[in-house]
Amino acid sequence: MRTRLALAGILAAGLVTAGCSNDTGGGDKGEINLSGQNFTEMQIMAEMYTLLLEDAGYTVSTKLVDTRDVYLKELESGGVDIAPEYVGALADFLNTTQNGAEAEPVTSPDPDATLEALKPLADEANITMLEPAEASDQNAFAVTQEFAEENDLQTLSDLAALGEPVVLAAAPDCEGRTDCEAGLSDDYGIDITEVLPLGYGSPQVIDSLKSGESQLGEVASTQSNVDAEGLVILEDDKSIQPAQNLIPAVNSDFLKDNQDAADALNKLADVLTTEDLLALNVKVDVDREDAGDVAKTYLDDKGLL
Repeated sequence: MRTRLALAGILAAGLVTAGCSNDTGGGDKGEINLSGQNFTEMQIMAEMYTLLLEDAGYTVSTKLVDTRDVYLKELESGGVDIAPEYVGALADFLNTTQNGAEAEPVTSPDPDATLEALKPLADEANITMLEPAEASDQNAFAVTQEFAEENDLQTLSDLAALGEPVVLAAAPDCEGRTDCEAGLSDDYGIDITEVLPLGYGSPQVIDSLKSGESQLGEVASTQSNVDAEGLVILEDDKSIQPAQNLIPAVNSDFLKDNQDAADALNKLADVLTTEDLLALNVKVDVDREDAGDVAKTYLDDKGLL
């Protein structure tokens, strides 16, 4: 599950905004409350959702927050109508929320199977999943370009074959996770001697790799600065990562009276690819373009507006 910093002292009364809140103009079909996590990729997705919904005649109010648990409660109750999500991450979150922290994982590398596992969990939470895009953003593991070239590394299996001890810089909850430390150790046989809790694709992870403090770092597969920082992602050739296709999650009660909103968002699923997603992230993070401008240009170029 994509990991973000937890909010301290979350207020009980509604959503806590974090860096992106806007009320935008639209049509006369009513107002939509849109939420999601507050990082570049989700900012771009929120902007695209907003533009598509406005084009369909809705007025959109957007509040992005730090952690999934904040807006998901509101999505279940109807305080939030729509949120951009990841298939596997949402399935894992709802599974542990509904069935306990020790619940057997229901996700897999197969996006169709993972979506089927997600649907009953979403139904229980009064959430309906729309159409998933081909675009996917998974956990990934990177090494420095120099380390990869010195050891002829292309895959995680290549790293395991070195038989050398590896320090892993990763999210604080990495240890014991099948898509992180446990998978690297058990499925690949990589000798992880230590997990440094430095975050998910954070500057601290990148600095740790470049300084030689760690040999392997957890990043996002669509992270915009991997190449620029002289890193290379090793292929997950044993597929320990669950499918993380982007997908709209909608409050089921809202959807009953607003099928036009679903139709508008499902158009994006037909065109958005992983390569597109990476390029959009680069435009915002590296080229410093405005997320709203990037979203509009993309939708215009794809003929969706």
